[in-house]
This record gives sequence, C-alpha cells and structure tokens, in this order.
Amino acid sequence: MKKFWITWVLSLLMTNIVLADTGTLKPYQAGDWNALVKTANGAPLAIHFWGVTCPACVKEMPQWGNFLKANPTAKVVFIQVDDVSIDAIKKMLSKAGLEKVNNYYVAAPFDERLRYEIDSKWHGETPTTIVIDKSGKASRKTGLIDFQKLQNALIVRP
Repeated sequence: MKKFWITWVLSLLMTNIVLADTGTLKPYQAGDWNALVKTANGAPLAIHFWGVTCPACVKEMPQWGNFLKANPTAKVVFIQVDDVSIDAIKKMLSKAGLEKVNNYYVAAPFDERLRYEIDSKWHGETPTTIVIDKSGKASRKTGLIDFQKLQNALIVRP
C-alpha cells in the first residue's frame, strides 16, 4: 500500500509540473533540442521558430493562434529567436492568442552552433517550422506555413 501512495504522489507531482509548464515562457539553450523533441512521445510535433522583429512572423503568428484554437490537440512548440525583451515576446504572443501554449525564447545569442544542433542545413531564417512525424523524421519549412498541410501532418485521426 505504501508503494501505491508513493507512486500516486509522484504521479500527481509530475502532472502538476507538466500542467504548470503550459503557458509559461521558458528559456531555450544549446542542448535542449533532443529533450524538446522527446516531449511529443512519438506523436507528430511542430516546432516553430519566429521573431518579434520578423515582418512575416508578425503577420503569421495570429494565424497560428487560430490554428491552435481549431486544432487543440495539435502539438506545437514556439521558439522566439530575436534578442528582444521578454515583455516584447509576451506582448506579441498575447496579441496572437498564444500566451498559454508551449513557448520558449532563445536564452543566448542564436548562433551557428545552436542552429546546427537543430538542423545542420538551416541558416536561422524566420519563420521556420520543423515538423517531426510520429516516426521521428523531421522536415523543415522556411517561410509562411500552409496550415492545411500542417493540420494533415499533426492531427492523428483514428
């Protein structure tokens, strides 16, 4: 019985940690890529790189907000790459309706080493979306995303 209670309490704590993590702005740094990808647990995942100072991103971020409202089961992570204030990031996320999703900001300069860890052929252009399918294969799309294609890639139908 004691083992049951310990397991139950640990499970509850882990659930609360995961739930508490949703909607916060977290730092992203070198070495985080593999752990971030593993959070999908074999489900399709989109990781979207964007910037506050990127005109295409400013246009597209509200569309991401609409996409996630229409597809609440889609697993999407947002990583902001500009060297701007946390307030500027939060303001743009809020305006797009994305303040309660899984958000990161690059904690150190977005340098070549960090980009190489993510995708050795990517030069850091924004917006860029990397979709990882359920088998773990990654594909990168630079520029504005086709949300219909994204929906087909992320939403698993029974």
